[in-house]
Amino acid sequence: MAAGGSSRRGRPRAGEQARRRRAALEAALAELLERGATGITMQAVATRAGSSKESLYAWFGDRQGLLAALIEWQAERVNAAVTTALDRSADPRDTLTAVARNLLTLLVGDVSAALNRAAMTSPELAGLLLRHGRHTTGPLVAEFLAHLAEEGVLRIDDPEEAFRLFYGLVVRDLQIRVLLGERPPSEDAIGVQARIAVDRFLALTGA
Repeated sequence: MAAGGSSRRGRPRAGEQARRRRAALEAALAELLERGATGITMQAVATRAGSSKESLYAWFGDRQGLLAALIEWQAERVNAAVTTALDRSADPRDTLTAVARNLLTLLVGDVSAALNRAAMTSPELAGLLLRHGRHTTGPLVAEFLAHLAEEGVLRIDDPEEAFRLFYGLVVRDLQIRVLLGERPPSEDAIGVQARIAVDRFLALTGA
């Protein structure tokens, strides 16, 4: 009995630690959306998460580390959405449209806008956002475009340059407008924009 009680009072298991850390990230994200990067505090996050400041400092180091973890977490979501779309066995047009829709949905969402605003306050966070965001997502899509070129679907010489064209057609100025306070486009509008962007991309690059 004593041994069992000691186990319950001991350090949380790895799964429980991961659950509590995720709860802290979700709480931090809620605080960020409500108060902005300058209003978020470790105490408020701990209170919302039902955790302690000591746990937050152990997991993230400090407030800057917490924001960095949020950026990495969101970047994982974006890259997972893009990877899921690329892994589908579908017509290239349908695959590119799914990539465009997923990418645009996440980039103009409230979470992305809040994290981009936070990154603008810190060169360290900005570098992290680029490294885990654009500099990870770009090669994923560029590799797929290179595959389409090898298959004779696209007529491109530089997959990275082709991705920049694709990205520009998909995102246009929508993300910057959202960052400046405009309401993000609706789900239907995002779907229309994704299809238009892919049509234009294929008109310019299709074999």
